[in-house]
Amino acid sequence: MNELVTDVPIEKQLDRFRPELVGYCYRMLGSAFEAEDAVQETMIRAWRGHDTFEGRSSLRSWVYRIATNVCLNMVDSAQRRVRPMDLGPAGSGHATHPGDIHPEQIWVGPVPDERILPEGSDPARLIAERESIRLAFVAALQHLPPRQRAVLILREVLAWSAQEVADLLDVSVASVNSALQRARATISAATPSAGDTYQPLDEAQRALLTRYVKAFEAYDLSALTSLLHEDATLSMPPLALWLHGTPDITVWMSGTGRGCRGSRLIPVVASGLPAFGQYRPSETGAGHDPWALIVLEISDGRITGVNNFLDTARLFPLFGLPAHLEQQVVEP
Repeated sequence: MNELVTDVPIEKQLDRFRPELVGYCYRMLGSAFEAEDAVQETMIRAWRGHDTFEGRSSLRSWVYRIATNVCLNMVDSAQRRVRPMDLGPAGSGHATHPGDIHPEQIWVGPVPDERILPEGSDPARLIAERESIRLAFVAALQHLPPRQRAVLILREVLAWSAQEVADLLDVSVASVNSALQRARATISAATPSAGDTYQPLDEAQRALLTRYVKAFEAYDLSALTSLLHEDATLSMPPLALWLHGTPDITVWMSGTGRGCRGSRLIPVVASGLPAFGQYRPSETGAGHDPWALIVLEISDGRITGVNNFLDTARLFPLFGLPAHLEQQVVEP
């Protein structure tokens, strides 16, 4: 669409870009909540300024220019978002304290796939989209200077041409190519092994996740450990503590983390990865209450990362997860 359609409300024309803009802003900012704020600000600016749109570029490019400027302003005033693994060495499974609590503003957080990936997307494109919103990749993006970050996302993820990116950023094509080269080098050094792309219909992945749920809800640590890669990590934002390797993870879960015994899991998809809303037994004795959003990373048939996001007050509504689970009724 190169021009505004006069007989279609501007809000409707802009709203069709919302899912992809949320994805773009999420990659830029590392937070689903900040991404939603950035897109809302973009829509307000576009609505207020649509009379100035002259059709020299497509409406999509014009809206992306606004979104990029919004994100660059937000990034300039914010601390780089990280994962617990970026803050220091792994802790001990014997720790009796889970570490310092850091503010939400420093963490790379998860995003619901449905906010970014429209229904009916091409399967090949869907895989590429999932790969580019995984926690490890989004965390690696945060190592880039903001403009390099925008260049890499627009060129490598969204497949814009160098000329299109140059026009959006008001720079030369040579500058775009130079920024892309530097960004690729940084990302290559900052990104860990890619792992497997989540494919909900893949039988092997489905079997792995079924075994994970069964083992976790039964709190069978032997069965659970058998599903983990020996170099698996466990993290718990906003807590600083993270663990590396099955021995420490097992010790933690059998000791300080044993309060998770009796939990129930509800499946969702987060940041292109399999995830679960975890509910621990309620302290009232009635049903189960939210405890964590568990996001799993997998590779070669094993779980390589267990990311427990504990900000359930904000994350569970974002993912459409219930605020409480009633006690399961067991049929006689």
